[in-house]
Amino acid sequence: MVKPDEARVWEALRDVTDPEMPISLVDMGMVYGVCVEGDRVRVQLGLTATACPAMEFICQDVRERLQQEGFDQVEIEFVWDPPWTKERMTEEGKIALRHWGVSV
Repeated sequence: MVKPDEARVWEALRDVTDPEMPISLVDMGMVYGVCVEGDRVRVQLGLTATACPAMEFICQDVRERLQQEGFDQVEIEFVWDPPWTKERMTEEGKIALRHWGVSV
């Protein structure tokens, strides 16, 4: 069962999009997990590539969005195992990619 604060974080992260495609990190399956402790939140992210050129942009967007929700401390942990694959995507994410002409 997802705690209310964790649900709030997941919902806020739906507003953060991949810089290369206008699809939320949640729908891309890049958010592996969240943990909330008071005004501190830890987000586990998996990137689509280990040398992702947008890594810093993504981190900045995640921090800014969660700070808008009142989380003063935002920690981002990158998860490389298991690696990100398209199977992590939501159906909405797959539909959005197809709309942009990307095969999934």
